[in-house]
Amino acid sequence: MAEQLDIQELEQVVVRFSGDSGDGMQLAGNIFSTVSATVGNGISTFPDYPADIRAPQGSLTGVSGFQVHIGAGQVYTPGDKCDVLVAMNAAALKTQYRYAKSDATIIIDTDSFGPKDLEKAQFKTADYLGEMGIDGDRVIQCPLTQMVKDALADSGMDNKAVLKCRNMFALGLVCWLFDRDLSLVANYLKEKFAKKPQIAENNIKVVQAGYDYGHNTHSSAVNVRRIETRHKVPGRYMDITGNKATAYGFIAAAEKAGLKLYLGSYPITPATDVLHELSKHKSLGVTTVQCEDEISGAASALGASFAGALGVTSTSGPGICLKSEAMNLAVIMELPLVVLDVQRGGPATGLPTKSEQTDLLQVLFGRNGESPMPVLAATSPADCFDAAYQACKIALEHMTPVVLLTDAYIANGSGAFRLPEMDKLDSINPPYVPEELKGKWAPYMRAENGTRYWAVPGREGFTHILGGLEKDSETGAISTNPENHDLMTRLRQQKIANIEVPDLEVVGDADDAELLIVGFGSTYGHLHAAMDELREGGRKVALAQFKYLNPLPKNTSEVLKRYKKVVVAEQNMGQLAAYLRMKVDNFVPYKFNQVKGQPFVVEELVNAFENILKK
Repeated sequence: MAEQLDIQELEQVVVRFSGDSGDGMQLAGNIFSTVSATVGNGISTFPDYPADIRAPQGSLTGVSGFQVHIGAGQVYTPGDKCDVLVAMNAAALKTQYRYAKSDATIIIDTDSFGPKDLEKAQFKTADYLGEMGIDGDRVIQCPLTQMVKDALADSGMDNKAVLKCRNMFALGLVCWLFDRDLSLVANYLKEKFAKKPQIAENNIKVVQAGYDYGHNTHSSAVNVRRIETRHKVPGRYMDITGNKATAYGFIAAAEKAGLKLYLGSYPITPATDVLHELSKHKSLGVTTVQCEDEISGAASALGASFAGALGVTSTSGPGICLKSEAMNLAVIMELPLVVLDVQRGGPATGLPTKSEQTDLLQVLFGRNGESPMPVLAATSPADCFDAAYQACKIALEHMTPVVLLTDAYIANGSGAFRLPEMDKLDSINPPYVPEELKGKWAPYMRAENGTRYWAVPGREGFTHILGGLEKDSETGAISTNPENHDLMTRLRQQKIANIEVPDLEVVGDADDAELLIVGFGSTYGHLHAAMDELREGGRKVALAQFKYLNPLPKNTSEVLKRYKKVVVAEQNMGQLAAYLRMKVDNFVPYKFNQVKGQPFVVEELVNAFENILKK
């Protein structure tokens, strides 16, 4: 008679996969998060990988991690520390154990903890668990490499190919630990390797072997856990990264506006996946060009906009520096252009694979002359879709370049995404020049809201010239007249100010908070989690997260002045706080700033906000 498994029902759990850059931890984590999203769990992921293309095998600097937080309901962050740590080698255990809870279950491949492995990981003794103070009772010590070799002994695969399947054994073991349906994993692998069915079958076999190992060797110290699902909104869901959601938002906006989509881009971490994703969708009218540099990426996208398409260019902080001239050109020509900035650590090359919010002032003010430009910041991987869509809507309806800020954390991270219905998305209506103006129209004639009319080249009777020199507001001819330049500057500024954006929403104890937490963009989940924890402890706390940064919501001043104590928390040295002080009279907030290249830690936020409350 089979032994009855003890299954624990949990509300949430955090798993961290870690190993060498070539061990496939990102893939294993992605499959596990996809399976979790498919069954309806809330998820939040955090890929954490080195900047090295391939560090020496087994070295401390070459460890790649993937953390996933799954929950019965909505999940806001990837979690501060993990409940389960998969360490594929000694270096992974050495560097990643700091991200594990004191009672975490640890899965290790004992075949990768030999004397040479321990030496590379700078262990001093053979007792690596004792050296790190880890209780062996909560460690699943598995000869993983050998078991993969045994499982694939008759596959005909060479040793190198066999070793690439080690991540699937670890995935199978984790699937057993959380009572996951392996058929979902099998379906994923069959789809991924549709053109190589034998590889799919071999990987499925290894996943099953990992699952069986856990099932056959489980002990009272390691129980199976289950995360039940509680969906509030019915619909079709998928696990989606921020970069993929951004690409889909661009496609949807172009479709809704009835335009072709053009992306001019130069590859740069961590924005390149947007180029890769869009290049797959030529059937949807998408044109992608991998340009020779950042400048041509922006300039070609602007040319596409002039020709009547939705022009988009994607980059990270260093690329914004180079694109600024073309962005300025888009301002004075008043053409729609969406500039995606997937922020990373800086300055210069900085931390290419890490995340910051340090480009805010650059995208607000980093151009010559008075060059106002709308700026949006996505708040989560799934929100990247809506943020991209709204950025395109603003650009097309107001004839202006728009900057969309994401960052490495939400671009590479993923969340559960409810597939939208196209007929329920906001309409997008570009201000095409009316036919009755034929023969009387000039390039800078404006609609009632101050937006310049758009005449697509080739339309009879609307021939015109645009350029980087200032133009006369009435004739469109080049003008150096002082009064005209002053007028055109004010018209461009007012056009941006006229853009209607949603009011700033306050969540939590909105009516009587002792402390208002303020942030922007991707810190939303961590700040929300910190607020929830403080409120559970009896504190009156609220949160206001900015998604629209220029123009600011009309109720910004009223919200910020409503509370006695306000703290602005951001992953830079105080850029949002400085900007808000510039826009809101007599606003002097507390500040919480970190520039570590890593997401906030909720525990640190709670402690910092508690200290402010005690003042």
